[in-house]
Amino acid sequence: MPLVNAEGLLADPFQPLADGEAPLPGQAVLVSLDQWDAVADHTGPLGLRVPNTLDPALIADKLPRLALIVLDFPKFTDGRAYSQARLLRDRYGFTGEIRATGAVLRDQILYMARCGFSSFEIDRTDAVDRVKAALKDYSIVYQPAADRAGLAPLLGQKWRRAAG
Repeated sequence: MPLVNAEGLLADPFQPLADGEAPLPGQAVLVSLDQWDAVADHTGPLGLRVPNTLDPALIADKLPRLALIVLDFPKFTDGRAYSQARLLRDRYGFTGEIRATGAVLRDQILYMARCGFSSFEIDRTDAVDRVKAALKDYSIVYQPAADRAGLAPLLGQKWRRAAG
């Protein structure tokens, strides 16, 4: 499945770790929460696959060790991963990659990015074009969000013009 971010197609360095398998030193591995204890002192980059039912507070102590968190959208109508991403960015200060997987639809990509997602797994041949187009859907927004570096809220622009 193609992995895409705002710049384009990405190579995925993270390899899923099979149960009972030991990672190679320095290898970037993706594990489940059940596998965490077996790799907690691994020397390479770690990624954690988190179910959308998990409260991010339960992994807050692991965040400094993580380079990647994969959040799942089991169906497009289940938006719990939006809340998880926003909490990870805003409440817990996670600065690593947050990846959306599962039912990732073009119409939701901009909102996912605004909540803190930085990459997307999309099961389409035109994934790069779809992500780039989706991230340009709106140039002005009304509310602040986890993507502080991107779009400035409209209300703030109005206040700056009035004060200027």
